[in-house]
Amino acid sequence: MRTTVATLVGAVLLAGGATACSNEAPTSSTSSQTSSAAPTTPAVTLLAESGVAAPAASGEQPKGITYDVQRIPVGAKLSTGTSVANGQTTVELKVSGLLPDTKYGSHVHTKPCGAKPADSGPHYQNSKDPVSPSVDPAYANAENEIWLDFTTDAQGAATATATVKWEFRDGEANSVVVHASHTSTEHGKAGTAGDRLACLTAQF
Repeated sequence: MRTTVATLVGAVLLAGGATACSNEAPTSSTSSQTSSAAPTTPAVTLLAESGVAAPAASGEQPKGITYDVQRIPVGAKLSTGTSVANGQTTVELKVSGLLPDTKYGSHVHTKPCGAKPADSGPHYQNSKDPVSPSVDPAYANAENEIWLDFTTDAQGAATATATVKWEFRDGEANSVVVHASHTSTEHGKAGTAGDRLACLTAQF
């Protein structure tokens, strides 16, 4: 009788151990599947990067230009990239070597950088304002334009990112301009951000 009881107890313990082992495998498998199914964000593709220089006296201009060496010193670095997925566009701007703890504005513009600040043209707009310059918040806003305002850290570096629900028209967006202040949203001043301090030519 004692032998029979011992045999039964041993069988129950073995069965319990087998059940515990069989429960561990599906848990691990489910966790792995959940991780692999997580959505991924498209990587930003680098379009242009450059240390900024003063405008050339004539001929071809540098890719990166500073128009104000006090607020954006020669040698400061600008880079920009973009990604497009599901009808949405993301633009990233990275800066370094600027003034520390300082607010700047930035936007994508229509023309390449030139010797003069105004050479880069107006902001790129998905829906074009029939009035120029565009200061109507119905057109000059962060959903219809690419706004990349930023505040530098203690080392003068920053990264800004903007995502919009549209794609650039081919050949119509050709630079990123850094301005003297964050962008205004006031009616009659919408989209303005002070002087154009620097420019990076980038074909989006």
